[in-house]
Formats: sequence, structure tokens, C-alpha cells
Amino acid sequence: MKKTIGLSIFLRYVTLNVCGMLGLSCYILADTFFISKGLGSDGLTALNLAIPVYSFVHGVALMFGMGGATKYSIYMGQNHKKEANEIFNNTLKISVVTAGIFLLVGILFSKQLAIFLGATDNILDMTNIYLKVILLFAPAFLINEVLLSFIRNDGNPGLAMTAMLTGSFANIILDYIFIFPMQWGIFGAVIATSMAPLISMGILWLHKAQGKQQFFLKKVKFSSTMIGDIVKIGIPSLITEMAAGIVMIIFNVLILGIEGNIGVAAYGVIANLALVFTSVYTGIAQGVQPLISEGYGRNDGKQIKTIYRYALITLSVVSVIIYALCFKFADSITTIFNSEKSEMLQNIAVEGMKLYFIAVPFIGFNIVTSVFFSAIERVVPAQSISLLRGIVLMVPMAYLLTAVYGMAGIWLTVPVTEGIVTALGVILIIKWWKQLKIY
Repeated sequence: MKKTIGLSIFLRYVTLNVCGMLGLSCYILADTFFISKGLGSDGLTALNLAIPVYSFVHGVALMFGMGGATKYSIYMGQNHKKEANEIFNNTLKISVVTAGIFLLVGILFSKQLAIFLGATDNILDMTNIYLKVILLFAPAFLINEVLLSFIRNDGNPGLAMTAMLTGSFANIILDYIFIFPMQWGIFGAVIATSMAPLISMGILWLHKAQGKQQFFLKKVKFSSTMIGDIVKIGIPSLITEMAAGIVMIIFNVLILGIEGNIGVAAYGVIANLALVFTSVYTGIAQGVQPLISEGYGRNDGKQIKTIYRYALITLSVVSVIIYALCFKFADSITTIFNSEKSEMLQNIAVEGMKLYFIAVPFIGFNIVTSVFFSAIERVVPAQSISLLRGIVLMVPMAYLLTAVYGMAGIWLTVPVTEGIVTALGVILIIKWWKQLKIY
């Protein structure tokens, strides 16, 4: 007899993951704030140049974590515990090997990488320090993300949330201590960031101590088939992480040509808010993934359909609330970030917020739907959604709409792109649900 996953379990998984992701987004904002206050514009420039490398490391970690944990849930749903444990050990192996490559790059080529990314003489040292430390701590970032994903999918989302929040808030506190009282500069900022996964892993150890762990370290053969499955299922997470940085660079270049530095600063306000809002949808997606994968493993079409519908209802309600707040309080929100009281920045950001965040329901649908397809091993539609909304459609749409509508075109790029991808997502959902016979 199939067990039923009810609303209470859905809410537990989603709420815990949303809280964890919100904590993560807040610590990224805090990191930027402390560096701007303690190190000025040079520090922010060095951070912005190094962030794409951090995003790539984090994206690879997500690829292995989400890909491996998704396959783990499917095996557990099928009661194939031996294969489930093998997928964990193979995920850990490929993560360690990849982390070793990052480590070598950090030791041997961090300065060359900083120069390649555009670091000039005045910020070369800071950029080099940030990159070197991030790459040296790559093993911690990768293993932490793998453990977070597997423990979440092993029926302990509460511990995963606690670990994420503890690491995030510790980073905020350490940022302040290392940058201000200890005067460690950029080194203090990056060390604080790099200690977060170590602290998180310390919390995650409780999963084994509590006796809940169903996966264990074991000597298993390196399986190219399993590694292939992990990468195929997890690659949309890498695409999403990398695409965000690429799109931000392109938007900055286009805005600079239209409104100059003030326009870029206004976009910074909106980009920071978008980071927080997107984390909510990512939390919903990560919350439903283990439930959908487990249902898929048991061939339980009813559970898959129910959980996905719950997710759509949740993201719809969240989207209405987010847009209502942005529309009503756009002026007040911008004022918080507009420390120099620039009227031009205020006007640009307020108009931008009202247009840009029309996209929120589409962003939520696309993130959840991409993860849904990954959760049921439908790799092509998952990757298609991620690529289209991340780079393939977003980039040309930005240039086209900017050429036609100027600054308004910048703000409309995300709603238009995400809306088109949502339409495609609906078509794909209808097609695949019929094939899964879960209508």
C-alpha cells in the first residue's frame, strides 16, 4: 500500500528550505554591505570580479548535490538501498576529485585568474586573495552542499535548514569581526565566507549522531554511469547559478550606456531584492524535490501530481504578496538603499521595481518546474528551461528590448523572457504528465 504525502509534510519541507535559502541570501547581502563599509569601492570591485568564480564553485557543488540527492531519493523510493548508498559515495568521490582541481588552480593560478577577470594593479592583490582563499576552501563548499542535499532528502530537512542558517549567520558575525575589529581587510571577508561551510558541516554531523542516517561511507567502485546520471540531473542547477552572473554583467554594461553609474546603482537595488525573492522560489523547489523524486521512485503518480500542485499554489500566493509589496512600497524600499538621497537613482529604481518584478510568478514557475523535471529524471526539459531563461533567450532579449525601449526595455527583459519560458514550461508539463499517466 502506498503511503500518502500530505499537506503538512509538504509545508514542513518547503518552509524549512525557504528559511534556509533566505538565510543564505541575507548573508550574501551582509557580505556585500560589510565589504562596502570596510573596504570601499576597491573592495566592492574586487568582490564583483571574484564573484563569478565563487558562483561557479557553488554551481558545481549544487550540480553534484542536487543531482546525486535526486537520484538517491528515487532509489530509496524504489527500496534500492544498496544503489542509494552507491550514489552517495559516487557523488562524494566526484566532488572530492573536482574540489582537488579547484584547489590546484587556487595554489598555482589564482593571480593569473584575477588578471584574466580584469583586476587592475590597484585591486589585483585583493582580487587574488579572495580567489585564492575561495578556491583553497572549494572542498568545504562542495562537500557541505552534497551533505546538505543528501540529509535533506534523507528525511531531515530541519537539520539541513539549521546548518544553512547557522553557517550563514556565523558568516555575518565573522565578517564584522574580521573586517572591523581585527582589520583583516578582504582576507577577513573571504575567510568568514569560507568558514561558513565548515560550521555548517559541524551541524550536519548530528544527522549521524541522531541515528537517522541511511547513507554511509563505503568503498565502492567509481561508476561512470552513476556519475553521468548525477551530472545530467544536476546540471540545470549549475546553469542557473552561472547564468545569473552572466546576465548581471550584461545588464550592467547596457545600463551603463544609458543611465551611467546611477543607473547601475539603481539596478543594484533591484538585483539585491531579486536575489532574496529568488531564494524563496529556490527554497520551494528544493523542498518539493525529495517528495517528488521519492514518489517517482515508487511510481506514485498521485503524489507527484499533488506535490507539484501544492508548489504551484504556494508560489502563486507568494508571488502576489511579493509584487503587491514591491508596487506599494517601491519608493520606501528604494530609500533604504539610497543613502546619498539621489533623486535620479530613486526615480530609476522605483520605475524599475514596478516593471521588473512583474516577472515574479514566472520566475517561480520556471524554477519549480525545472526542478520538477530533474526530480523525475526528465533531463532535456529541465535543461531547456534553465538554458532558455538563463542565457539563450535572456541575452538577445536584453539587447532587443533595450534597443527599442531604452531603460524600460532593461526592466522588461526578465518579465518577457520568463513569461515566454513559462509558456514553454506549461506545454512541456502537459506533454510529460500525459506520458507519466498522472493526469
